[in-house]
Amino acid sequence: MKDRPRELNETKLAGLIDMDSEFKGDLTFKGSFRIEGTFKGTITSDSLLVIGERGKVEADVKVGQLVINGEIRGTLQASERIEVHDKGRVFGTLLAPTLVVEEGAYLEATCQTKGGPRPSAPAAGEES
Repeated sequence: MKDRPRELNETKLAGLIDMDSEFKGDLTFKGSFRIEGTFKGTITSDSLLVIGERGKVEADVKVGQLVINGEIRGTLQASERIEVHDKGRVFGTLLAPTLVVEEGAYLEATCQTKGGPRPSAPAAGEES
């Protein structure tokens, strides 16, 4: 086991901006990342970004998956999906193949849900 390189597990938390912390700038990461504090800037990753209930984000975001429980403002792009949970507040533009919005969430946004890696099933009567 000592000789094996450490593998990246995208389900484990790779980074955190905790409450009472502020960060301004460009954020890139591998693995999942959680924001419970304040962030302003740009965020880029192919992985999961979670905005916690206490998180306040003002950014242009391009990630694989985005889960929103706090407040976020900006252009939000996800290659897989965006989830806005009941305590989430979104202001801006959402672009993703899949958008999930729970009852109680607040959206003041333009949404577009086309494109992306979703495999298409053949229509009835079509052969592959």
